Amino acid sequence: MTRSGTSDPVFLRTWLVWTAGFLAFPIAGLAGTAVAGRVNDALAALLGGAVAGLVLGAAQTLVSRKRLDPRRWIPATALGMGGGLLLGAVTVDYGTSLGDLALMGALTGVVLGLAQALALPRQTTHLRWAWAAAMPALWALGWTVTTLGGISVDNQFTIYGAYGAVTFSALSGLLLHYLLPYRATTGTSPTEPRIAAKA
Repeated sequence: MTRSGTSDPVFLRTWLVWTAGFLAFPIAGLAGTAVAGRVNDALAALLGGAVAGLVLGAAQTLVSRKRLDPRRWIPATALGMGGGLLLGAVTVDYGTSLGDLALMGALTGVVLGLAQALALPRQTTHLRWAWAAAMPALWALGWTVTTLGGISVDNQFTIYGAYGAVTFSALSGLLLHYLLPYRATTGTSPTEPRIAAKA
């Protein structure tokens, strides 16, 4: 039987490409801040989050190596980021302590994870909710690592910084490989649901 394992060099290449997508996070943050300013009110959270999500979603489709459909993933990420950041920022009253940002990240991840899970390809039907479940923890971790890394989070950014972005990208890349393993022979993701291999 044939299975795609994490020791496969194809996995390593696709994982490294996805992880390199962390470079989109600061760009997304700059775009969100340029449009909406600091996240210090509801409108700034909604608009800044949506713009950051738009940039991030576009970048993620590029580094996914055709595993994500930009027509679904980009709007889902923009809407999820906008709504999620609004929920999270309002809940913590726009605070920037470690606890506030971790909670804000978790709440952002709840909304974003649900939106992105629905945008995953059809073949992930039975597994897509693993993505939704992981996003709150990964976004909380992203903000936590960024804060502990000494980034000036009191500037109320729309998205976490490079330290958190690398952490998120590396871990989410492992999950994406599980849900949508890259097939080197076709250059696309699998067309059937990932199920246990039969002898």
